[in-house]
Amino acid sequence: MGAPTSKVRVPVEDRTVDRKAMNGTASGKATLSGEVFGIEPNVPVMHQVVVAQMAAARAGTHSTKTRAEVRGGGAKPYRQKGTGRARQGSIRAPHWRGGGIAHGPKPRDYSQKTPKKMVRLALRSALSDRAAEGKVVVVDVWSFDGPKTRVAREALDALGISANERVLVVLNRDDETAWKSFRNLSGDRRVHCILEGELNAYEVLVADWVVFSQSTLDLVTARLTGAKSAATAAPSASEPAATDSGDTDDGGEA
Repeated sequence: MGAPTSKVRVPVEDRTVDRKAMNGTASGKATLSGEVFGIEPNVPVMHQVVVAQMAAARAGTHSTKTRAEVRGGGAKPYRQKGTGRARQGSIRAPHWRGGGIAHGPKPRDYSQKTPKKMVRLALRSALSDRAAEGKVVVVDVWSFDGPKTRVAREALDALGISANERVLVVLNRDDETAWKSFRNLSGDRRVHCILEGELNAYEVLVADWVVFSQSTLDLVTARLTGAKSAATAAPSASEPAATDSGDTDDGGEA
């Protein structure tokens, strides 16, 4: 047998899409990171993460009563012998009408533990699948004068999204006006708004289109690639600059 060969990681190329204004006109180019929008989707990981997310959403409050919990049945229904019928000790046995339930459901926790790396890989796989289909839209900024559902509907029409398709709009916490404008479209347009920090694989997979603003795209890319944002990378003005104090590492005299 030959020596095992090391697996070389091939760099993934970035994707480029048109960045659009709310009226649908192209205003430039937006770069979709290859590490987030250009990988080969890992279907088993997406399946496991989505199943775990749906399981965690279950309340788990279902409950049935056993024969010990059902009211009544303390007395023996009839004598042991002489009736010609099968012997019975309680009318609350599982085979009796109104009796207890054998092996019925009890309150339980359905949540599953999923590694963070799997959650990130599932989200990157889902975003890559939508990007490969050309279903990722990047908008400059949501410039609403006020909460107007009509303007939100016209914006989706201008972006080329039909009314019978599911849309996931990724917003910032500061996009309150956009949130109020899109939330009334959850019925006829099947529009769902989500914060960029809450973006997950399930919401991406059930949507036909994923709409980012430039700011939310940068935040999601930085979160999934581990890159620091400009605000995090820059040193704070209040922090003093590091200086050489002349101390030695071994604690002795210089």
